[in-house]
Amino acid sequence: MSARPAKLPPFDPADPLGIDDLLGPEDLAIRDTVRDWAADRVLPHVAGWYERGELPVIRDLARELGSLGALGMSLTGYGCAGSTAVQYGLACLELEAADSGIRSLVSVQGSLAMYAIWKYGSEEQKQRWLPAMASGDTIGCFGLTEPDHGSDPAGMRTYAKKDGADWVLTGRKTWITNGSVAGVAVVWAQTDEGIRGFVVPTGAPGFSAPEIHHKWSLRASVTSELVMDEVRLPADAVLPGVTGLKGPLSCLSHARYGIVWGSMGAARASFDAALDYARTREQFGRPIGGFQLTQAKLADMAVELHKGVLLAHHLGLRMDAGTLRPEQVSFGKLNNVREAIEICRTSRTILGANGISLEYPVMRHATNLESVLTYEGTVEMHQLVLGKALTGLDAFR
Repeated sequence: MSARPAKLPPFDPADPLGIDDLLGPEDLAIRDTVRDWAADRVLPHVAGWYERGELPVIRDLARELGSLGALGMSLTGYGCAGSTAVQYGLACLELEAADSGIRSLVSVQGSLAMYAIWKYGSEEQKQRWLPAMASGDTIGCFGLTEPDHGSDPAGMRTYAKKDGADWVLTGRKTWITNGSVAGVAVVWAQTDEGIRGFVVPTGAPGFSAPEIHHKWSLRASVTSELVMDEVRLPADAVLPGVTGLKGPLSCLSHARYGIVWGSMGAARASFDAALDYARTREQFGRPIGGFQLTQAKLADMAVELHKGVLLAHHLGLRMDAGTLRPEQVSFGKLNNVREAIEICRTSRTILGANGISLEYPVMRHATNLESVLTYEGTVEMHQLVLGKALTGLDAFR
């Protein structure tokens, strides 16, 4: 029989299930490094960026994140950190605890644009782009979603046709994170051979990326259209390693994994704000945290928050073991984002009218999560993925 500890550890409100005990020293060091960076470089400014609808220092932040090893951090070689999936997830959680837009910057850079080149690119493409992207000197974007084709990428209208040895690319993509500041875009297009991915330098003639304004979510983030007007590309611009939807969908699965963790960061920040407020805000002569209804809300939020972190950790271990299935990523994304939004909404009720103020992070996280709920697969799409897996019947047809 194993020896029992002489004394139980104290209950930690910040880690009620003792999840930190599952993490190694390097895991904790990476988490704390990213948390400290976000506290220093993002949290003092993000409310203002959000209010103004801008991220003016995105290039500086990208280089700083590169120096931390946070860009393409779970990839190996080419200047990438080669971290574990769990370590990458912990970084996503800390980044999104600051703001979903910052985690989106990292996810799109590493899990979409860099991952596509790393997984399916030629050696020449990898050598050209990945080191500069890992350092943050070059920002990347990922062009899949179109104005008329979001959840149905197979219907995309962007087309690339052969012209001698070259490719000529024409079409539009929308809701593209990093688009207006990117130096390279991974663009997916129909061809006579099927759907192919193209590595497109954004300075190519015919390429433009106008920024999308008037959005009420992810305001501290750069969101753009991509417009390709007969962009001529050399033969070696195509990603040689994949044909068909398998390419972009595998990239999306990699990015969704980061969202499973990241959404819990937004939830944690909102919960922490509500817990602190409940301890100090007085009504009827005592702190509101002493009332049963408030304690019930806090207990329910804590249960869903830490269940979500446990789920993310479990999926990270499966990714590290090479056994993580796309359906399991859908499971995590569906549950964790949905619960994160509910935690934000409940936190807002504890803060009362103050909950809508940018002096607190709750409403900012709640509105950001409305975008996170939609991108990388809507609730309905993930429900149908799981429904098909459970029943063996395809409701997509």
